[in-house]
Amino acid sequence: MTSNRHSDDTLLDATRDCVLEVGVRRTKLTDVAKRANVSRMTLYRRFPDVDHLVRALMTREFAALLEQTTGAGNAREQLVSRSVDAIRLLTANPLMQRVLDLDAELMLPYLVERLGSTQRLVEQFLVDQIRAGHADGSIRTGDAAVQARVVLLTAQSMVLSIRPATTGHTHDSLLAELARQLDGALRP
Repeated sequence: MTSNRHSDDTLLDATRDCVLEVGVRRTKLTDVAKRANVSRMTLYRRFPDVDHLVRALMTREFAALLEQTTGAGNAREQLVSRSVDAIRLLTANPLMQRVLDLDAELMLPYLVERLGSTQRLVEQFLVDQIRAGHADGSIRTGDAAVQARVVLLTAQSMVLSIRPATTGHTHDSLLAELARQLDGALRP
């Protein structure tokens, strides 16, 4: 808990509830403060606007999902397994589904302008896994940062395009093919 009376988790939980109820664009700081049972000023001191709240929420939520992923074997096998698990968890996540249902255009800047904090978090995880794969010989040599960026962009496209991608194909078959492609691309 922070030194203040209310934790950031309390504020982010209230934000999550609001986003699930009405979407990102219709979530207001006043509504979050009311739901968290804090004054608006308490909320404003911690988060200047809804955008900052939602970014912090997404980072928290998706970092927690990444922690839930599992993998066994060498570093390449772990990277592939955990990447597929993360995609499976993200595409089933109610918060991600709600954002894509109501506010998909809000994802556009993270696709065409800049990487967000959540993307950088995932990318660092991938860099670490790739370096471990270089060390154990399970991932072909190369620039770990470049390799990680390509894996990130590939995984991201699966998350954001899963609805049209599953037209005529099962979610599981697409993820199995992704696993084969990642494994083949990273294999020495």
